[in-house]
Amino acid sequence: MPTLASARYGKDNVRVFKVDRDEETGVQSVTEMTVCCLLEGQIETSYTKADNSVVVATDSIKNTIYIKAKEHPVNPPELYASHLGQHFLDKYPHISAAHIKVKVHRWTRMTIDGAPHPHSFLRDGEETRNVEATVARGAGIDLKSSVVGLSVLKSTGSAFHSFVRDEFTTLPETWDRILSTDVDCTWTWKRFPTVAAIQNGAERFDKAWESARGIIMKLFATDESASVQNTMYKMCEQILEAVPEADKTAFSLPNKHYFEIDLSWHKGIKNTGKDAEVYAPQSGPNGLIKCEVARDVSTLVHR
Repeated sequence: MPTLASARYGKDNVRVFKVDRDEETGVQSVTEMTVCCLLEGQIETSYTKADNSVVVATDSIKNTIYIKAKEHPVNPPELYASHLGQHFLDKYPHISAAHIKVKVHRWTRMTIDGAPHPHSFLRDGEETRNVEATVARGAGIDLKSSVVGLSVLKSTGSAFHSFVRDEFTTLPETWDRILSTDVDCTWTWKRFPTVAAIQNGAERFDKAWESARGIIMKLFATDESASVQNTMYKMCEQILEAVPEADKTAFSLPNKHYFEIDLSWHKGIKNTGKDAEVYAPQSGPNGLIKCEVARDVSTLVHR
């Protein structure tokens, strides 16, 4: 007989924009988010018996996302996500867990005539700051923080050689190449018992994000990379050192290729090897390199 093995539902792609105004200075700050909220609990009869009495309408979930953004700070997003998730457990006894994802879009304050403008901003990249919060009844709060879509490129300082060569291999070895990727980096926090524990010392989340982002960019720029694998492992090590409350960190990096173009057919132009200056960016296929590094091997068991 068929059995409902698992179920959760909610509202996705809820766009939220909040303006914080300092009345004394006239300086304003903005935060734009995309929020997903999924609930689980004693809701199986809504699937198996058409019993809607256990359903918190997804429109109500959307309204709650807005109201909690009004009632609470939305920065750091880890704290907002925890407040939001805890609300559903406090409000609805039959809900056992709330799964919250927050994606913070990048708005950077403009500099005009050498000074930061009080209320004007620019979108200087598609990078986002992401948070996942799972608030479970009797089990505390699990948080994951991420840097997502940070596009980086360096024109030298990367090599790839001494890899397996066999009858399937056509890739030449190289001691100098362009390295480009879109960084997805996640660090998983040790479990928090309550929202109050998150709120007490909430500055840790901004500090961790700034540290991780700085480590990623500095190591990417300065490491004489033997491979994407080795460079990302070094990043993981340094992030775990910088964020002592993180259990583990993970990377997913596409290796975005830039191919030399042989132009020798036109007047003998040299544009390969040490003479390469003009390249063809490739949209795909691309390499995809992933790793997860834990402070303790036991934390590699996914919660």
